[in-house]
Amino acid sequence: MKLNKLIPAAFSLAAGTLPAVAGTTAPQKPNVLFIVVDDLRPELGCYGKDYIKSPNIDRIAKDGMVFNRAYCQQAVCSPTRSSLMTGTRPDTTKVWDLVTHFRKALPDVVTLQQNFKNNGYFVQGMGKVFHGSLDDAQSWSVPWGTPKAIKYAIEENRVLDGRQFEYEPDGDAKTAEIKAARDAVGMPSSKMNSRGPAFEGADVPDNTFQDGKVAELAVSTLQELSKKKEPFFLAVGFIKPHLPFVAPKKYWDLYDPATIKLAPNKFRPKDAPDYAILPGGELRNYYGIPEGSIPDDLARQLKHGYYAAVSYTDAQVGMLLDELKRLSLDKNTIVILWGDHGWKLGEHDAWCKHSTCENDANAPLILSVPGMKNAGAHTDALVEFVDVYPTLSELAGLPLPSHLEGTSLKPLLDNPKRPWKTAAFSQYPRSQKGGLMGYSMRTDRYRFTVWVGRTDRSKVDAVELYDHQTDPQENVNIAKDPANAALVKQLMAQWEKGWQGAKPPVVTAKWWQFWKCD
Repeated sequence: MKLNKLIPAAFSLAAGTLPAVAGTTAPQKPNVLFIVVDDLRPELGCYGKDYIKSPNIDRIAKDGMVFNRAYCQQAVCSPTRSSLMTGTRPDTTKVWDLVTHFRKALPDVVTLQQNFKNNGYFVQGMGKVFHGSLDDAQSWSVPWGTPKAIKYAIEENRVLDGRQFEYEPDGDAKTAEIKAARDAVGMPSSKMNSRGPAFEGADVPDNTFQDGKVAELAVSTLQELSKKKEPFFLAVGFIKPHLPFVAPKKYWDLYDPATIKLAPNKFRPKDAPDYAILPGGELRNYYGIPEGSIPDDLARQLKHGYYAAVSYTDAQVGMLLDELKRLSLDKNTIVILWGDHGWKLGEHDAWCKHSTCENDANAPLILSVPGMKNAGAHTDALVEFVDVYPTLSELAGLPLPSHLEGTSLKPLLDNPKRPWKTAAFSQYPRSQKGGLMGYSMRTDRYRFTVWVGRTDRSKVDAVELYDHQTDPQENVNIAKDPANAALVKQLMAQWEKGWQGAKPPVVTAKWWQFWKCD
C-alpha cells in the first residue's frame, strides 16, 4: 500500500470515525445505541452460561467484544450510574446513596451524553438511565421520558403492592427516597413485606410492562432519528431483571424449574466481618419473603423469576437490534450494553447487591463497533465502568474532558490480550460502627478489601482477602492467616496507590510502523 493511501485511513481510525461513504467527502460520525440493564448479572449465553436464554444480547457479543472482568464502582443503582455517566468515581461524585444528585458536588461536570450533545450529536434518553427521579436535563437534546406502565398484571398483586403507600413514614425515614437509601445499605425497614410479591408470570403481552413500552418507544425513536442529518446517541434503559421478577408467562416457560441450580455457597464468607455481606433487605420488602435464610423451594422460584425477567429484557433488546438493522443503521452504529452492577441469587446466603463482593461488583459489559477486527472476542482484562465514557468518546472522535478518572478501552478492541490495568476498584458504605466504607481492589488473582472509617479513613476496621485461584466464590477470608502477612502487606501497598497506580501501560506506536510501500 502506498503511503499517501494509508495515512488518511490511519488518521480516520485514530480519530475514531468510520470511513467515508461513497460520494461524500468527510467520514461519518458513528451513532451510539447505549443500552443499560438494571441488576443484570454476567450470567448470559455470551458469558458461557448456556442455560440462560439471551439470544439477542448474544448477538451484540457476536458482533462485538465481551469484557469478562468488568467492574462497577459501587454496586447500587444511583452511585454506579452517576459514576459511569460522569466518568468519575463515587468519592468524586459524592453519590453513595439513592437520593443525592451528582450535580450537588459536580455542578459543572460534562456527562457522557452531554459530551456527545456538545459535539454535534442529537442525544435522547428513555427508560431507566439515571436512577429514578434523579434525571439530568443538561445531558439531553430533548427531555428524557419513560412510558407509564403497571408493575403487576394480576389485580391481587397490585392490591398487595398498594399497601406500601398506606404506611406513614416514621423515625429517620422521612420520605420514600430516604427509606430506599436505607434499604440500599442494609438498614432495617419499617415497611417489611409491604410491597407486592417478588415474582409474577401472567400470560400477557410484552408491552404490558415498562420495558415492553420502552422498547416500542425506542423503535419509533430510531425511525425518527434515521431521518436526521446529525449523528445520534440514544440511551435506552431497561428495568428488568430488577425486583419484582415480573415477566410474561412465555419467558417463564423457557426454563424448567427442576433444572435450576441453587447457589453452591449458601453461607457467609468465613472470617469476614459480619457487615461485609448483608442478607438483602431489598428482597424482604416483598410479600411472602421471610426473614432469615430463604428456603430452597422459594429460592428456586426466585431464580426462575430472575431468569425469566432476563429473557424478557433480552427480547426487548432484540426489538432494538432488529429495527437498527431494518433501517440500515447497524452499519454505522456503536452498540454498548451494560448491567449497572451484579446481583446475588443466594450466594453467601444473601440476595440483591449492596456489597463489594465479586457477585455484586462484576457486571456485564459488551461493546460492538462496526467493522471491528476482533468481533466475537472476549477479553479478561480488568476494566471499570468509569472507562466507558472515554471509550465511547474516543470511538466517536470526540475530545476527552480533563475530569475523567477512567481509561479508554479502545486499545483492547484491537488487542484483547494486551497488558492492561493491574486492578479494578469498587466501594460500598456501611452504617455499622459509626459509618464505614469498604474499598475493594480486584487484581488478576485477588480481591482485597479494606474497611475504614467514613470520617477517619486512617482507621482500619477490617481487611478481607480472597484468592480467586483457589477460592473464586470468595468463601474464605484469608487476610488473618499469618502465612499471608507478606501478601497482605504487598496488596496494602498496591491498594494505597489506588486507581491512579493501576493504569495500563502506555504503548505508543511509532508513525513509521504504519509505513509500508508496495
